[in-house]
Amino acid sequence: MTPLWIALQFLTRLPVRLAGMPTPEQTGRSLLCYPLVGGVIGLLLLVVAQLLDAAPVPLQAAILLAVWVALTGALHLDGLADSADAWMGGFGDRERTLTIMKDPRSGPIAVVVLVLLLLLKFVALLALVEQGSHLGLLLVPVLGRAALLALFLSTPYVRAGGLGEALANHLPRSAAVVVLALTSLACLLFGGFWMMLTAAGIFFWLRRMMLQRLGGTTGDTAGALLEVLECGALLALALQLAG
Repeated sequence: MTPLWIALQFLTRLPVRLAGMPTPEQTGRSLLCYPLVGGVIGLLLLVVAQLLDAAPVPLQAAILLAVWVALTGALHLDGLADSADAWMGGFGDRERTLTIMKDPRSGPIAVVVLVLLLLLKFVALLALVEQGSHLGLLLVPVLGRAALLALFLSTPYVRAGGLGEALANHLPRSAAVVVLALTSLACLLFGGFWMMLTAAGIFFWLRRMMLQRLGGTTGDTAGALLEVLECGALLALALQLAG
């Protein structure tokens, strides 16, 4: 169970405490639990949605988004902000991009990107709540964290040291393929075909950008991938319901 606790502690702000410092192998295996952590986040969002059922629709969407961000501690939004600043300020240069990405300050590009993404997520949640469909609240967090597993499985990690390198170096690759296959099958069985198609398109597009600019991924670009992919999947589901 240690890999699951590691994943929960890293990806959420749930009160999880580890008995001791995890080994690199346990850290690598925690990646296999990422889709499961997405399921935990999704189930908590479903509970919140049920509790808010009588509230005005815009308020429901706003609270759901706030809870979603709070559950993750804005971890991936921080990665998106750093990546946005670095991508624009790096001017195509790998080393400059990596250097800007390490700067904890956020520039105007980061602020604009975060505002636009959160706005799109809010509007998509508003559409889902209006239609009475809570499917996305469960499936989208799962897809987003499965994308992180797929990214570390298929893409070099370019920063030496740190958690990301341990994740990449100690990920059980055969088990990762099985987990991704089972996650994809489960999403399809729940009717998430268009969400999965959209998520796959975003994944390969952003992964290609990372390879072209950096030769691989970092923790920040992984967080950016998750946020953009979640937003795209939510919008795909909202558009599907509207049609």
